[in-house]
Formats: sequence, structure tokens, C-alpha cells
Amino acid sequence: MTINKNLELVKRNTEDIVKLEELEKLLKEKKQPSAYIGMACSGKIHIGYFVPIMKIRDFLNAGFKFKILIADMHAHLDDRKTPFELLDKRVKYYKEILSLMLKSVNADIKNLEFVRGSDFELKRDYMLDTLRLSAWNTLTRCKRAASEVVRFGDEPKLSGFIYPIMQALDEEYLEVDCQYGGIDQRKILMFARENLPKLGYKPRIEIMTPMLPGLNGEKMSSSVEQSKIDILSTKEDIKSKINKAFCPEGEVENNGVLAFFKYVIMVLKEDKKDKLIIKRPEKWGGNLEFNSYGQLETTFIKKELHPMDLKTALIEELDNLIDPIRKSMKGKEKLIKEAYP
Repeated sequence: MTINKNLELVKRNTEDIVKLEELEKLLKEKKQPSAYIGMACSGKIHIGYFVPIMKIRDFLNAGFKFKILIADMHAHLDDRKTPFELLDKRVKYYKEILSLMLKSVNADIKNLEFVRGSDFELKRDYMLDTLRLSAWNTLTRCKRAASEVVRFGDEPKLSGFIYPIMQALDEEYLEVDCQYGGIDQRKILMFARENLPKLGYKPRIEIMTPMLPGLNGEKMSSSVEQSKIDILSTKEDIKSKINKAFCPEGEVENNGVLAFFKYVIMVLKEDKKDKLIIKRPEKWGGNLEFNSYGQLETTFIKKELHPMDLKTALIEELDNLIDPIRKSMKGKEKLIKEAYP
């Protein structure tokens, strides 16, 4: 694949890249660049995780070596969202589910590696660098960096202030060229670019995708039940949640139903050159076919596609996407119960 095609793959469906010219230079000069995403193993995985999964697929298809950091230390540092005694089980659960999600979107994983945070973050050099960066930064600076990610509360834990320092150092110790995350990570990613040079390390390229709107019209969150669909939900659960989802006729903003087509379903369709077929009775105009997300969105904005028809299509597409994951996890209920007692 050409450099331009690889660049377009990495840029696809992103909201911000800092800096784009650095990414272009990297792709021109390095045969196999590298990137990572950190995922704190706290709440159960939901369908919103398909957005980073699709982006990881893009990185792999663009010739990157990619690392998924299962950030167990960060999961504990963030107000003990994962108690220390559950870290092992949640790491195992995350690796299992994320692997199945990558398989479900046909990602080529030969250049993919899973890394556990505590395997390198507790080593001497890393901890010395953590202390060195803590001497450079104030509580105010660290809190500002982590404010959209860490749960501070009225009486913030000291651990939350360490969180962005360690995330910055992960870029160096994972030996990557880029960090990828959601746009909610932007302040931490800029903190990393600001701080790594203080230790003589190079700043990394930071690549961000939008946050998938929740089914309630707000941010999709593991802690807000009505905003999400668990990755192992039954078809009946999927149908119930999507039928109640926020999806005003003709409106795109905060429309989680439409957004899932944009960032997941239509990317898969377009890459395979498949059409999305939305089934409708003849009395309502018959079936609709779409070759691209742009066509789908335009038709919806014109109110030529009813929200219930869009929802019905998503129920079928989503059920087909996660059905292999459900089947693969049958018989592994003990792991889930141990990870989330």
C-alpha cells in the first residue's frame, strides 16, 4: 500500500492529530511505524469499544506495529475503579474480549501485541522517571491534564494526579512513535508532549478519534447503563436498548444510532464494497440501499429514512457483529463473574 493510502487509513474518522506533518514524515521515513492505545481495565466492555477496535484495524492495515496496553495500574489509580485484588481477572477478561472484537471485524493481528501495564511500570527506571516528572509538575497541572479522564471528586486521591505522568511515560517505555486515544484524552496527550522532552525523550504523535455518543444522547459510559450495550448482550437486550435510543428524525448531533453506522458498520461495509440494505415494507417505499455513510446520513437528514427503520437495521447489524463474540465466550461465565463479582 502507498504512503498516501496508509496516511488516509490512519486519518480516517479521526478528530485531531498532533501533529499531522509529523505523521506524514513518519510514514515516509519509517518502514514499520508503531503505535499504542491504553485501555484501563475497569468497567465491562460495551459496543463503544468498537470505535477504537476499528481504528486499531486501520493502524494494522496501514502497516503499523500496534500495542494494546491493558492499563491495570491506571485502572486502580483512577479512584480504585478496579480494586487491586481484581486486576488479574480483569486483565484476562479485557484481553479475551478485545481479541474477539478484533476477530469480529476481520483485523489482521500479526503485528498486534498485548502488553500489561504492571509488567513494565513497576520497574526501577520507570518509577524513577515517574518521580522525576512529579517534581516538574504541580497538582494543578496534573489535575487539568487528567480532568476529562480521571474521577477526582471532592476529596481527590493522590493516585489520580500520578495518572497522567504515567501515561506520558508509557509512550517512551513502550517504544512507540504514536499514541492513539479518544478525544477525551487530549489534555493528557498534550501533557505527554510537553513533559517527555524534560527527561530527554522525544514527544510522540498523538492521534484522537471522537467519542461515540451514548444511546441516551450523551457520552457512552460503562457507568451509565442506559447509554451503552454490553458486548455480550442478547439480541433481545440489543433490541430493547436501541428501540429506546435517542434518535430524533433528521438530527445527526448526539445521535448514537447514526454514529455507530458512521464509525463501525459503514466502515466495514465500504472496505468490503458491500451495500447496507435497510429493509422496509413496500407500502413505506420498499428497501433502501447505501454504498457509503455519506449517502446514509444525507437520506436521514432529509427525513427520507425513518429513525425506526434505522434502528431496526442497527439491531440486525450489531447482532451479527457480536454474535461470534457471544458464542466464543460461552462456557467462560466464571471468568466474567470473577472479574465483576
